[in-house]
Amino acid sequence: MIGISKLYCDQVEPSDALRYGRHSGKLPSHLLQFSADKKPVVVWNMTQRCNLKCVHCYAHALEENGTDPISTEQAKTMIDDLAQFGAPVMLFSGGEPLVRKDLPELAKYATNKGMRAVISTNGTLIDRNMAKILKDVGLSYVGVSLDGGEEVHDAFRGVKGAYKKALEGLDYCREEGIKVGLRFTINKRNAAEVPKIFTLMKERDIPRVCFYHLVYSGRGSELIKEDLTHQETRDMLDLIMDKTRELYDQGYQKEVLTVDNHADGPYLWMRLQKEDPKRAEEVFELLQFNEGNSSGRGFACISWDGKVSADQFWRHHVFGNVLERPFSEIWVDPNIELLHQLKDKRPHVKGRCAKCKFLNICGGNFRARAEAVHGDVWAEDPACYLTDEEIGIK
Repeated sequence: MIGISKLYCDQVEPSDALRYGRHSGKLPSHLLQFSADKKPVVVWNMTQRCNLKCVHCYAHALEENGTDPISTEQAKTMIDDLAQFGAPVMLFSGGEPLVRKDLPELAKYATNKGMRAVISTNGTLIDRNMAKILKDVGLSYVGVSLDGGEEVHDAFRGVKGAYKKALEGLDYCREEGIKVGLRFTINKRNAAEVPKIFTLMKERDIPRVCFYHLVYSGRGSELIKEDLTHQETRDMLDLIMDKTRELYDQGYQKEVLTVDNHADGPYLWMRLQKEDPKRAEEVFELLQFNEGNSSGRGFACISWDGKVSADQFWRHHVFGNVLERPFSEIWVDPNIELLHQLKDKRPHVKGRCAKCKFLNICGGNFRARAEAVHGDVWAEDPACYLTDEEIGIK
């Protein structure tokens, strides 16, 4: 996660993170990416069920009605363990998390244990009453997924009217005082929609947006064809920085982040070297705090059936199951080879990644993409768009 607005628009200084000792349990949410201990943010895909039929669903969602493998009581046992372990954030996802009627109860349970509870949702199931409930349980943040303007979004989601319902749900949450934001996954079919997202943020006073790079896993993944070229990705980052600065200069201090490609950090730093060398020095220090991709270290995923993996895109590498063994034991087990290696990828990565001068601030990027394209977990990330010259390879 790269805070474009924080870094490019001078919204965060290194001292801001150091003031809290860079401790994940003490840092405010907007500084959590700079923690030193990297206690894992845990995504729980609490259900495989969903009310939409998205064309790009990584969860292979099922029909809305049905049951889930992890009961409410089993979920509470899991949350007890996560809270005691020190996981700072519990992100409830799916499928669509709101199809589970016990979501408010479990979110409240997590907040009572001292965790921050957030949800990732398509937004269509949030009416006024549900927004009030989510406020009452102490939810910190509601991220609503959007794929572009109305026509494009509804086509992606497979249900006409999904766009309007998503924005209604977002508005209801904001009216209740819950922090809200947009989640947008960039691909060839919706890249042209990005300017509309910035316009929407301004018009509807949406405080935050996360732009996700495409992550593909599994050999021969069809998603590989949907990814932008390296030059298109560079152009997209320039566009996002330009639009963020434009809003900022107009007095709209929105939070803009990019996710799942930490080459964005060095790219932003190189641009600042030309525009503001002094700020570039501060940004480089912050990027070292960030440390880049954190799958398997500062980020974890628990599936609807209890399986633990490094992130939500890499489910075929399973480290254990919380129905059989506590997460806290699985996560620190040195005998789980891949999980242990992910705690420090630097000795294991190959190709351009191994030679890259930015390895300490990129973290070796996404191993799932490397495996999908090259068949090797430790091969170079094919989505890195920096040139050999830029990364220090002659």
